Amino acid sequence: MSDIESLFAEVRACTLCAGVLPHGCRPVMRGTPSSRLLIVGQAPGARVHASGIPWNDPSGDRLRRWLDMGRDAFYDESRIAVVPMGLCYPGTAPPNAQGKSGGDYPPRPECAPLWHPPLLAALTGVRLTLLIGQYAQARYLGAKRKASMTETVAAWREYGPAFLPLPHPSWRNTAWLNRNPWFDEELVPVLRRRVAEILAD
Repeated sequence: MSDIESLFAEVRACTLCAGVLPHGCRPVMRGTPSSRLLIVGQAPGARVHASGIPWNDPSGDRLRRWLDMGRDAFYDESRIAVVPMGLCYPGTAPPNAQGKSGGDYPPRPECAPLWHPPLLAALTGVRLTLLIGQYAQARYLGAKRKASMTETVAAWREYGPAFLPLPHPSWRNTAWLNRNPWFDEELVPVLRRRVAEILAD
């Protein structure tokens, strides 16, 4: 077993949050030392928890459209790694007083500080990291992050060439995308070009 295989086996056996995860522990991530693109999202949702396949849901469909990439290419671990901020499904918040769904809970705070350093150290080929959503942006951009996710994504030029901040592709962000047409018009073409460039080498 290689070093990274041993590390992944250790991560997948993690039960640190077993007492607080309503659906149990099932860490979901993937990658190899040759992966050129790293995707750091929020945490697995219910469908991903059930399948064990990252971004295997409507959010993943939208992300692949942004990337102009089919499933076979997206799930090629030799080229693309996926390490979310929370490796396990955190569960879904109950509806509020108006009956509106509360969405998924945030990623568990214990996860990234424990597992991201060794995982990212093992992914030695990464040349571009997509920071999807506020949690990933907060960890990896730190004080360089702007006051809001919108401002951070709009300032994407400041974070290259290592990072590219993106909104979460959840259906919950459809209204955001409609209010910010510059994302599709300006940033998505850059995203596609940069990803194609690093994966083509």
